[in-house]
Amino acid sequence: MFKLKKETAVGLFVLVGLIAVGYMSVKLGKVQLFTDKYYSLHANFSDVSGLKANAPVQMFGVDIGFVKTITLDQDKGVARVSMMIEKQVALTDDAIVSVKTNGLIGDKYIKIAPGGVGDPVKPDDTLFDTNPAIDLEDLISKFAFGKV
Repeated sequence: MFKLKKETAVGLFVLVGLIAVGYMSVKLGKVQLFTDKYYSLHANFSDVSGLKANAPVQMFGVDIGFVKTITLDQDKGVARVSMMIEKQVALTDDAIVSVKTNGLIGDKYIKIAPGGVGDPVKPDDTLFDTNPAIDLEDLISKFAFGKV
């Protein structure tokens, strides 16, 4: 019988544990390593309140990508949203990009309504026809004070 020393057994156990933690971090964190499944698109919004990185991007109610980053472009006075879109999804430059809410007080996501007569977009293009997020608090305050 071959016996492993305690140190070797503990070392193997720790190694297997580290591999499992690394695998779960990549899978649960939705980290994209060495993949060319997506291409990037950008959109500029006047307001993206509540939208977060990794929020879904949907078209016809189907997830087609996710929000990669949200940055501030102070020169133009807009919020720049970078999205990763699945390669098999073809969009045109007249597509309408909106920030929507799941439910009444739900999470924000990006909804893309496809265009039809525009030119096909290329990776790193910017979609210009955008609709900002609707601020529910602002609507309620306008209704409460009779400004609707």
